[in-house]
Amino acid sequence: MVTVPPGALPDDWRPLLAEPPLARLLGRPLVDDALSAMHRLLPPRTALHSLRTFLLADARARADGTEYDRAGLLAAAAFHDSGLTCEAPRVPGGFPGRSAVLLDRFLAGHGVDDGRRGALTRAVREHIRPFPARTAGTEARLLHFGAWLDVVGRGDRQLLAERRRLARLAPTPLFAVSFSARVAVCGLRGVLPDRPPTAGDRSRRPAR
Repeated sequence: MVTVPPGALPDDWRPLLAEPPLARLLGRPLVDDALSAMHRLLPPRTALHSLRTFLLADARARADGTEYDRAGLLAAAAFHDSGLTCEAPRVPGGFPGRSAVLLDRFLAGHGVDDGRRGALTRAVREHIRPFPARTAGTEARLLHFGAWLDVVGRGDRQLLAERRRLARLAPTPLFAVSFSARVAVCGLRGVLPDRPPTAGDRSRRPAR
């Protein structure tokens, strides 16, 4: 994978990349490569949602005094909606299952051990559930919390102000409505409508 230096990432990411929980992770190969993959795979608004998801999950962890795999959760947040793209494999489990496969390949390429990979891919695979499973690990609970709070505002009321602050830093107006529509379309098409497939994408897409 060719890593895009953080300074070369989109300008509208910079306010979120400057947030201390995220800024402290920059420079780690796993983190920089996850951001590069997210830049390549996701439409701009969905990428901002992924960054806000991580920051909201981190805010929840700090509020609760919870330790977690910070670099790993950033990678999970970067990939958690990647299954909506045309590069995702056709596997069972809908787009979260496809996202988990892409994340697993990415983590395996970075030599991440099976236990850590299992926890992070489970977090991605289960993030769309209405509520986390009772047996969900720390990263799964945090990713679920961050994703749901960012899209629909569901979660700890004490962090709704943080949600609003991050939305002002990196606004995506009416994201909940547009994202829900995209998810519905992607259930049939397998590609996000606001990232038109390139000729290379179409050549990689399996025949139907």
